[in-house]
Amino acid sequence: MSGFDNFNADFYQSSYSVDDQNQGGYGYSDTDGYNKQYGQYDYPQPMGYSGPPQQPYAGQIYQPTPAFTPASPQAMYGSSFEDEPPLLEELGINFDHIWQKTLTVLHPLKAADGSIMNETDLAGPMVFCLAFGATLLLTGKIQFGYVYGISAIGCLGMYCLLNLMSMTGVSFGCVASVLGYCLLPMITLSSFGVLFSLQGMLGMIITAAIIGWCSFSASKIFISALAMDGQQLLVAYPCALLYGVFALISVF
Repeated sequence: MSGFDNFNADFYQSSYSVDDQNQGGYGYSDTDGYNKQYGQYDYPQPMGYSGPPQQPYAGQIYQPTPAFTPASPQAMYGSSFEDEPPLLEELGINFDHIWQKTLTVLHPLKAADGSIMNETDLAGPMVFCLAFGATLLLTGKIQFGYVYGISAIGCLGMYCLLNLMSMTGVSFGCVASVLGYCLLPMITLSSFGVLFSLQGMLGMIITAAIIGWCSFSASKIFISALAMDGQQLLVAYPCALLYGVFALISVF
């Protein structure tokens, strides 16, 4: 064993000893940097905006002072929601006026109220157009496109004609509303077509009566709303042409 120790000692000669570990580990001689605490270093302060000075909080922790007081809903939207008009009235749907216009069409000899008839109400005409198309559908005729197309062209033609004939003028919505309400007797004709054929003599008589009924009611309402005294026959003629087209769709 002694020979092996001598061989190991002779193989590598070094002046390193265990006692040297306490002095400058790993070859670093300056150990002052590691012995210093972080607070002893002087870090340079960055140049920039430091912000406004902090104000001490003078309130209570559990009772903060509110910075904004929300307004009440009544002060924001008005005195009360009871003053708001009904939704149907805002949409322009008045069931009382719809019923009065329907009675005026069903009773041709009844005087028309010009103030009511001059309103732009399209709820009733849309329902009557759908009902007319539905009764045609019961007879095997799918004519919804023809119904709406002829209605649009007829309303445009009557709008131009009435603006030329009257002194006050009329809106397109008013013309569409009156012509749509006066389509109600035509629904009766298409309903008869479900029960029996309208191509016979009886059907021709009923068809002529329905056309006269529709045109007379429409001309009466236009004369009353536009103050066109003495011109009812002039207005009834183009109305009869329009409703005659609807009658042809119902019969054939």
